[in-house]
Amino acid sequence: MREYFNTIADEIQSHLHADEAFTSDFGAEDSDFVRFNRNEIRQAGHVTQRMLEIDLISGKRHASGCGSLSGDLETDRPRIARLIKSLRELRSHLPEDPHLLYATEVRSTERTGSSRLPDAAAAVEEIRKAGQGRDLVGIYASGGIHKGFANSFGQRNWYGTHTFNFDWSFYHQLDKAVKTTYAGFEWKPQEFDRKVSWAKEQLEALSHPARTVHPGRYRVYLAPAALYDIVGILNSGGFGLKSHRTKQTPLLKMIEGEVRMHPSVNIAEHTGAGIAANFQEAGFIRPDRVTLIEAGAHRDCLVSPRSAMEYGVPTNGASLMEIPESLEVAPGDLPMERVLRTLETGIYVGNVWYLNYSDRSNCRTTGMTRFATFWVEGARIKAPLNVMRFDETLFRMLGENLVGLTREQDLILDPGTYYQRSTQSRLVPGALVDDFTLTL
Repeated sequence: MREYFNTIADEIQSHLHADEAFTSDFGAEDSDFVRFNRNEIRQAGHVTQRMLEIDLISGKRHASGCGSLSGDLETDRPRIARLIKSLRELRSHLPEDPHLLYATEVRSTERTGSSRLPDAAAAVEEIRKAGQGRDLVGIYASGGIHKGFANSFGQRNWYGTHTFNFDWSFYHQLDKAVKTTYAGFEWKPQEFDRKVSWAKEQLEALSHPARTVHPGRYRVYLAPAALYDIVGILNSGGFGLKSHRTKQTPLLKMIEGEVRMHPSVNIAEHTGAGIAANFQEAGFIRPDRVTLIEAGAHRDCLVSPRSAMEYGVPTNGASLMEIPESLEVAPGDLPMERVLRTLETGIYVGNVWYLNYSDRSNCRTTGMTRFATFWVEGARIKAPLNVMRFDETLFRMLGENLVGLTREQDLILDPGTYYQRSTQSRLVPGALVDDFTLTL
């Protein structure tokens, strides 16, 4: 695949005029997909695809476009020629771009991980065994994901990774289900069995009569999957330089020094621990780590090349959207096995959904509990809870009301497959929080 990409880059180079430069972004995958319902295989397939995006540049004018490739050079060469011709025509009608910035210093890299994925048939057999006698619903996706960058200055970057992601539920009835994920680079039967055992315990608890609690403030445990979504809402302008400089970030009060999070809260864009490539679409290299929040205080922003040009600061390899692609919330010192004992009486929140800002300037979010959320009493799960709405600010959840973060973290991969398998991930612990506000 890498040799094919290099040949494609040379082909693009051969079509350039003397006053032109280019950047190109290549993405490919070879993925197996298996869908389950009632613990039966309902759909299975394999996807192989290759996509190429080219930005054709002359001075401060540029035009970009993308298309799919077949993998056969004789078929792909005329496709590339047509794309370049159309971009050249389009560029002639575009104004100069004052914020155009792309890498001109050649920094070629290569990271290719070896595949440690299980045979798809073996993984499916383990999954069906785990769901025997239960209504298991979910999707298993696995395979190689490849990214490449090339430009007219001779820079070549290549990244390859092989991952699996099993996003699944044990369904009980109505709105009651136990949802969990298992993802990574290597299938570990003991780890999968641990997740299945815990899901079975929760499924058994769902058979008890559901309880409704009154609106109010409760001590809650946010499982990693719940914290994944709650912290993920910060992707909407939380960490980008553009949103900070225009004062549209939900972390504005933190930036201006009015509030802090708990000293144990450390959040980073940890490319070295994720599955995203270590370079971005304009050719800038991403450091292994960018510290965003340190000891509860704001530290750095994600800076795209366009923001770097606009505000006169160095870029740190962020994407155009300036969102984390490999977000990590550092662990605490609460052993996960002691979570129920430490919670004692309160609510175990397994998942949340329908998240949105209710007061963006105060980083206040609203959402609903979902699937397996339980009332805990005497350090034991007593009953499932009916769906409740919450309305709470991250400055309280991860600030004054944070009791502790778990010592263990879950690597949760974005299950999105729109256009292609996502390479976004979050490495998150669970969080024990006091005075968590339920409103309805």
